[in-house]
Amino acid sequence: MNKLFAILVLSLSFVGLSFGAVKEQTFTGEIMDSQCANMGSHDVMMKQEGAKDAKQCTTGCVKMGGRYVLFNATEKTIYQLDDQNKPAQFAGEKVTVKGKLGKDNKTIHVSSIQSGS
Repeated sequence: MNKLFAILVLSLSFVGLSFGAVKEQTFTGEIMDSQCANMGSHDVMMKQEGAKDAKQCTTGCVKMGGRYVLFNATEKTIYQLDDQNKPAQFAGEKVTVKGKLGKDNKTIHVSSIQSGS
């Protein structure tokens, strides 16, 4: 009987863990720098810094201490990205990011980024 009880408890534990697991999601937006995302556009920084386009603005702002983020202009949502290497090649581009949203609901644990959204 004790063996059966132990198996039952163990089985229920695994079921509980699977319900609590965070699932991968898909997010769309622009890979932007944190400064411009907080302002909602590149306009101010492009004028100040003389950047020609969103890519140049984003990479320049990151070099000045900003971080790559995913900015969804439609929803006015900014997501922090835990991986700062993958987004570099997509700076200033509209993308689709796949990953798990952190407990803070603001950080994406990036598994992949693809151009176009």
